[in-house]
Amino acid sequence: MADITVEELKEKLDNKDKFLFIDVREPAEFQEYNLAAELVPLGVFEARLNEFEDQKDVEVVVHCRSGARSASAKAIMLQHGFKNVRNLLGGALAFKEKYG
Repeated sequence: MADITVEELKEKLDNKDKFLFIDVREPAEFQEYNLAAELVPLGVFEARLNEFEDQKDVEVVVHCRSGARSASAKAIMLQHGFKNVRNLLGGALAFKEKYG
């Protein structure tokens, strides 16, 4: 599935759409600025994937600071059989720049 833009994500959040939303940054980054996603740092991401086993068919949006770590998280999820994973293009930086 195609990655997601900050505009598309904002619309999903505003509409209260149902999707699995994961932040793969570190706790300090999350505390500084977060989008209300579930925090699962990339360093422990693969080890915690079993927590989401029952959601392999739902839409998943992963994000990090700029998009690199979440691209890795997306690849990991796809390798583990998740079907609908999207990376936030530009990450939290792009979202914060556009929406504050």
